[in-house]
Amino acid sequence: MIETSPLTAERIREYFNEGKRFDDRKLDEFREITIETGISKNAEGSARVRMGKTEVLVGVKMDVSEPYPDSQDKGNLMVTSELLPLSSPRFESGPPQFGAIELARVIDRGIREGKFIELEKLCIKEGEKVWTVFVDIYSINDDGNLLDAAGIGAIAALKCARIPKYNEETGKTVFGEWTDKKIPLSKDMPISLTIHKVGNSFIVDPNKEEEDISETRVTIASSDGTIFSIQKGNSKELGIEEFNKILDLIEKAEREIVKKIEKAIK
Repeated sequence: MIETSPLTAERIREYFNEGKRFDDRKLDEFREITIETGISKNAEGSARVRMGKTEVLVGVKMDVSEPYPDSQDKGNLMVTSELLPLSSPRFESGPPQFGAIELARVIDRGIREGKFIELEKLCIKEGEKVWTVFVDIYSINDDGNLLDAAGIGAIAALKCARIPKYNEETGKTVFGEWTDKKIPLSKDMPISLTIHKVGNSFIVDPNKEEEDISETRVTIASSDGTIFSIQKGNSKELGIEEFNKILDLIEKAEREIVKKIEKAIK
């Protein structure tokens, strides 16, 4: 497995202590972000997100199925992710690795707990038929911070997704044909963003070398100051003041990302 060398890791920490990064960014500054939508002609919605050299594709598909037992009058949501070997020598083919499972669950939880999709409006016949929304995330290149890229891509893909046609006589979805209706969404966008702690420094959007030396990471899905979900990774503990610092950084980053998503889907 390729890892950041101890010498490089020490130099990165020294730079952080001076408030600098190797690529001349500030500690709270993202790499250049580009968001493209409508990249797949077959998906109900799709998006490509690039953050520096990190790149992910997100596709949204819909089909009619039975509701979950505990939500008979609501549509279903299913988020999956694949960390493709082409995107990093650290990823292998085969069953989903922990990183892929965690990524999917973090994005799912943010969307679900933020009630971004109005699932009650996706019920066709209570207890029998509802729309299921599938959000599929694929890594194309991993140069750090796949979590944030995937979260941004999921929101952008859902924002532009159209509901496919449904044949009531056959009870089947007409794939490749769409209505003029979009997936019913809340006006609030639960953006999942991650802050990493290295020593006494807090950074956003790490590249792979920076991500490798992260001692603690916290991913928060929020919208306009309201927190919907939190996921902590790595072993280092956090104090109350440190967590408040993270909240301040998340609030600032969220405003920037929301503007980029809104611009991309107009």
